[in-house]
Amino acid sequence: MATKCEHVKQANPNVAPSGEGCKECLETGQRWVQLRKCLSCGHVGCCDSSPGQHANKHFKETGHPVMQAFKSGDWKWCYVDEAYV
Repeated sequence: MATKCEHVKQANPNVAPSGEGCKECLETGQRWVQLRKCLSCGHVGCCDSSPGQHANKHFKETGHPVMQAFKSGDWKWCYVDEAYV
C-alpha cells in the first residue's frame, strides 16, 4: 500500500540506468535475485533478497531515497519512509 512520501516528488523515473545489471555484482561475479534502479542517479543495484544487497548499500552510502523495480518499473520504494510509494 502506498504512503505519503515527499521524497518521491524529487525522484526521476526517466534517469538513465547505470547498466543492465547490478554494477557491484558484475564487478565481483556475484549473482542477484532482482534489480533496483536509483531514481536520483540511475545506479542499478541488487535487491535485499540478493546476497550483496547493493541497492540498499547504495542508499546507505548516498542517501538517495527512492528506488524503482528495474525493467518492470511497476513500483517504487522509499528507504527513508520504509514504504512503497
